Amino acid sequence: MQTPQLSWDSGTAYDMFISLSVLHDPDKYGLRGAWAAGVRSRLPGSEREVLQKIIPHSIWPLHWIYALPAPKDGATVISELEKIAPADRISALFLDCNSPDAIVDLLKNVAARGSWNEQDQDLLVNLYKEHWHKAKSAKKMKDHAASELDLWANPVEYGEGLLSSLKSYQKVFFAEEELRIRPALKQALTKAQALAEEKELPDLLNDLSQGVKFPETLTMKQLVLAPSFWADPLMLFGKLDPERDIFIFGGRPSDASLVPGDVVPDALSQTMKALADPTRLRILRYLAVEPLTPAELARRLRLRAPTVVHHLHTLRLARLVHITLEDEGRRYQARRRAINEACLMLEEYLDKDVVEK
Repeated sequence: MQTPQLSWDSGTAYDMFISLSVLHDPDKYGLRGAWAAGVRSRLPGSEREVLQKIIPHSIWPLHWIYALPAPKDGATVISELEKIAPADRISALFLDCNSPDAIVDLLKNVAARGSWNEQDQDLLVNLYKEHWHKAKSAKKMKDHAASELDLWANPVEYGEGLLSSLKSYQKVFFAEEELRIRPALKQALTKAQALAEEKELPDLLNDLSQGVKFPETLTMKQLVLAPSFWADPLMLFGKLDPERDIFIFGGRPSDASLVPGDVVPDALSQTMKALADPTRLRILRYLAVEPLTPAELARRLRLRAPTVVHHLHTLRLARLVHITLEDEGRRYQARRRAINEACLMLEEYLDKDVVEK
């Protein structure tokens, strides 16, 4: 078996885009919706609308961020984006070697025409189903396709809007956020590099992802690893080119929170929330005995599969489950180590001195 060649990357530019995704879908990441809405409200209304239009369609532009020059921060994102013609910005950032050729051809054709029709919409919905198996209702799929086609039918408008919105976001929030997260990213990178000296690659990725078990045989030739404060504990995988993959791992300390100044660590609050639900406790009890798929759990619990998937996602955010990636899908198992760590976190939190305000 050929072991992928490892290399490393770091920069707050990754978190610039990831944080925007988190702020626009806070429930998925266990972030308080009211706080996320407060951050978004700092942007001018027109630029909020542009981001609300673009973010649901943008896979994080990992290939584009990786190619940025040092120091690979928010200012670099803006300066490099300014060098790209407005009409080409959406395609430069959000089309890569992962994008199916049929979808690329359709979107570029719409951009060239400057318009789209119902036939384009139906074709895009079918391509979604073929390549990504989107778990959405037919109406939501059509609405999603219509919104994406609108972007590509107006590439200059949204290319200009993207740059303007990122400039505002950098000014009102992210420039200050970079100062907060940069030391944590540096620490996470150093720790990960030390682990890489001690562990085989599947074990290393399991540790860095906080619970995802990868196959013993990894087919990529080269693998780039980079930390993210805002993605933690979830992981992001992408393809930089046919030879190289990139893995974004969590780089937020266990005693830190996404919300600046929040005294309760995210890891602790998410664990307490996960364990407070009787259904999730039943799920953990099953998973403590043997690994199970969501479908198998749904049958045992007599619940709908989407309900079980929702509970499993909450347990994943709390780092309480292992996920094994298999050809047939995902299989979950209780992560007992995390339960022990949660007890220690709670004890440490209760023992901390309280600062009176």
